[in-house]
Amino acid sequence: MTLKPLLTDITPANFQAFPCCGIKNTAHPGRCAKQCWLESNFQFGVRAKVLLDPGGEPCGYIEYLPGEFAWRGVEAGGYMFIHCLWNHSKRHQRRGWGSAMVEACLHDAREAGMSGVAVVAREGPWLADRRLFLANGFERVDTAPPDYELLIRKLKASARNPAFKKGWDEKVARYSRGLTMIRAGQCPYITKFAAEIAETAEQEYGIKPSVVDIESWRDAQNAPTPYATFSLIYKGRLLADHQVSRTRFRNIMNGLGT
Repeated sequence: MTLKPLLTDITPANFQAFPCCGIKNTAHPGRCAKQCWLESNFQFGVRAKVLLDPGGEPCGYIEYLPGEFAWRGVEAGGYMFIHCLWNHSKRHQRRGWGSAMVEACLHDAREAGMSGVAVVAREGPWLADRRLFLANGFERVDTAPPDYELLIRKLKASARNPAFKKGWDEKVARYSRGLTMIRAGQCPYITKFAAEIAETAEQEYGIKPSVVDIESWRDAQNAPTPYATFSLIYKGRLLADHQVSRTRFRNIMNGLGT
């Protein structure tokens, strides 16, 4: 008999018992920020599940919530919206476990009488690979620059499709002075990258960034990028639409001739 993995809900009571997106150190600033984010958003229906392999080892994670409260630049009311889904390592891939996490979300969407499930995917980092969703019956219904795709699997054929927000260039242009960093606690890795970038900007380039904290789903849905929860904007120009390393930040700034 083939043993199956187990999906366990993350709650305030058991949060400390599991790694947070692979982070085991309970004092890690990003992990602490993520715990606060989850506790603030459970009231909006967020579901966070850790996947345990047959031996009880954490090996995956999925997070979703009703699309009305999505922390992405989307309009997805009536759909369950997946923020993130990933396996911890390559040895946990190609076992059908990613599909098991998708099916758990679909089940919850059916139970709630929702129109379907939606997710933002892209070729770049920090979002799930679209191939997993396409293999599970999802289809593309919208795109946003540079390479974002909004994928859905409908549960009600007559339901209206969700869509990306618009006006990205105009939103970026609002941040026309200096370096602006937009950040949120939704991803535990943002805290580390944001701190390193702020330090590097000030010490090496003499630029003190303005920091804009995304504190609600409303803020996120009106952020200047589809990813929403992190971006860097310099004098009205988008430098990064997701968290980047200190080295990558240096390369970007050096490329500008600053």
